[in-house]
Amino acid sequence: MNVIEKILAAHSTETDVRPGRIIDVKLDYVMANDVTACLAIDVFETRLNAKKVFDPARLILVMDHYTPSSSVNAADTHNRMRAFAREQDLRHVYDGMGICHQLMMEHHVKPGQLIVGADSHTCTYGALGALATGMGSTDVAVAFNGGKIWMKVPEAVRIDVIGEWPAGVHAKDLILKIIGDLTAQGAAYKALCFGGPAVGALSVSERMTLCNMVIEAGAKFGYIAPDEKTDIYLKAANRVSYPAFADDEDAEYERVLTYDVSRLAPQIAFPHSVDNVGEIGKFEGMPIDECFLGACTNGRYEDLATAASILESRHIAPGLRFLITPASGDIYLRAVESGLIATFIRSGAMVGTPGCSACFGGTGGILGRREKLLSTANRNFKGRVGSPDSEIYLASPAVVAASALNGVITDPRRALR
Repeated sequence: MNVIEKILAAHSTETDVRPGRIIDVKLDYVMANDVTACLAIDVFETRLNAKKVFDPARLILVMDHYTPSSSVNAADTHNRMRAFAREQDLRHVYDGMGICHQLMMEHHVKPGQLIVGADSHTCTYGALGALATGMGSTDVAVAFNGGKIWMKVPEAVRIDVIGEWPAGVHAKDLILKIIGDLTAQGAAYKALCFGGPAVGALSVSERMTLCNMVIEAGAKFGYIAPDEKTDIYLKAANRVSYPAFADDEDAEYERVLTYDVSRLAPQIAFPHSVDNVGEIGKFEGMPIDECFLGACTNGRYEDLATAASILESRHIAPGLRFLITPASGDIYLRAVESGLIATFIRSGAMVGTPGCSACFGGTGGILGRREKLLSTANRNFKGRVGSPDSEIYLASPAVVAASALNGVITDPRRALR
């Protein structure tokens, strides 16, 4: 068995866990946010006629897409979630404290767990060696009730990453390259398992970027085996006890892909699909109206530090808007204490409340007609951030920061000092 099959088997009573088989699995956590929670609550209460959630310590609600409340409907949604949390005595409710996936990683996820979230980027948690996937609100309502769900065992694809990372090239560039190669449905209902020395060289933060975006190729799970960096991250979070899973010697994968990052250049995903990817040279010099640094893909401290190193003692281009949103309150506080926020403000950037922000388009940073956004987010669908006549380009924090300085898409390798 491979590690994906082993983790699923550990959460099931089935003995035959192989690709294509449908199994019942018990869940370690269930999560919903303010886009998805109210529908799940409605199904739980009215269609399932359920009274109590399976475990008030393992059902987690997060207000992140519309925080602070950006409309009366958003405020009503948040109040409904708060009332449900009180009725069910939920132990973990994050109200405007950051993005659901960042908070789950900071406070809950451990290797070997199986987690379902009512958000497509729940696959982020594979960066710590967990299996996590997004499901629709109806399925998640069933999980609210019993703490279990049925699931088809996916085929697994191993992606070996070799070479040394060049300056100005990051995990975001690698995952954009992979998505461009696989296409938006090229890994549909598969597990993408990243390994190799270049993945081992990445921080947990950068590993989160890899796993976060596997859904953009259709994947069910992203997965990176725990190592010493995982242990250090979890020890700092006081989560030190977890099971160990590894491939058997004869473990099978559908296929094995190899990427050499030493040959990788910064990548851009252009409108209106994430798999429309090309090297930055094709886009250099394109004028942009707004830059966004944040999201569950790239709103972590290391991402902010990368941008700050480029912006230090410099000012963004006249007429350009640069919105920076830390992924959680803890990240925001660390960025304040280390001086990153001061660097951003002096550069002319705007710093927002931790949350989804201009990734989702539910609060600030909305685009007008014919405007262009360069973003560290994970999706560039038509109309996602405002006007359907706007355009969204996806890139790494380094590309976004370097471009903000010039008002045009810029190769960050030109801005490194």
